[in-house]
Amino acid sequence: MTGDPEKRANRRDLGRVFNEVAEGYDRVRPGYPDELFADLVAITGMDERSSVLEVGCGTGQATRSLAALGCSVTAVEPGREMAALARQRLATLPNVEVETSTFEEWDDSGVRFDALVAASSWHWVDPSIGWRRAHDVLRPGGRLALLGNVVVRRPGEPEVYAETADLHERFCPGNPGWGHPPLEDDVRGTDEGWGPVDDPGGLFGPPIVRWYPAVQWFNGEGFADHLRSTSLYRRLDHDVREPLLDAIAERILTRMGDRASRRYLSVLRVGQRREVP
Repeated sequence: MTGDPEKRANRRDLGRVFNEVAEGYDRVRPGYPDELFADLVAITGMDERSSVLEVGCGTGQATRSLAALGCSVTAVEPGREMAALARQRLATLPNVEVETSTFEEWDDSGVRFDALVAASSWHWVDPSIGWRRAHDVLRPGGRLALLGNVVVRRPGEPEVYAETADLHERFCPGNPGWGHPPLEDDVRGTDEGWGPVDDPGGLFGPPIVRWYPAVQWFNGEGFADHLRSTSLYRRLDHDVREPLLDAIAERILTRMGDRASRRYLSVLRVGQRREVP
């Protein structure tokens, strides 16, 4: 696997946008259901004797659930503001340590782990380094778990993008990221492989995939705050993003009764480390 320097630079730049809105990210972004962590334990056999490396812990949303399993957690987060907030949120948990670093540059000091968990963060890791690094920091038989939240829609259900397509085109025309989220049933059909990230080759076995439906409800201002925490909107110029989000909040108020949903499928993908030369 080879890396593309331009993609690496874009990945680093976009990955930093969350550091700008750490408090808001912690407040509005969805977490992960308890059922997901119960399945993670069932699949991996994790217990209080296990050691877990979390890559890209953000503000510690998934970290807290991992710590509740009783295992020791080393959490690595590149954003200084995000890492500081995670330390504050997790200060009462003696089995968690938060380190500020990218996974690619992190000094593992030769420590090896039973499991590596990345929650909505693995796509920010350079695949030309990350997969091999994950393999190297895991013990033989160790597990790699990728957690994520996929925005979806259901047929006939009011959906914000459908109600605001004209606003998106008015303020930022031609952006290829705009458009309907995929249908929930279509996403559930993608049960093979590691999802929207590069394939690890032969470093890990085929993953077990599980889906968990969830929904968040917002008023217009809350939905705008939620979008403000996402990379698609963070990378817009301030003078484009803020008028657009103000208009979206007003549209939700006037057309949707000031109540809008953000529907997700949380996903768990777990694969076992393979022995390779």
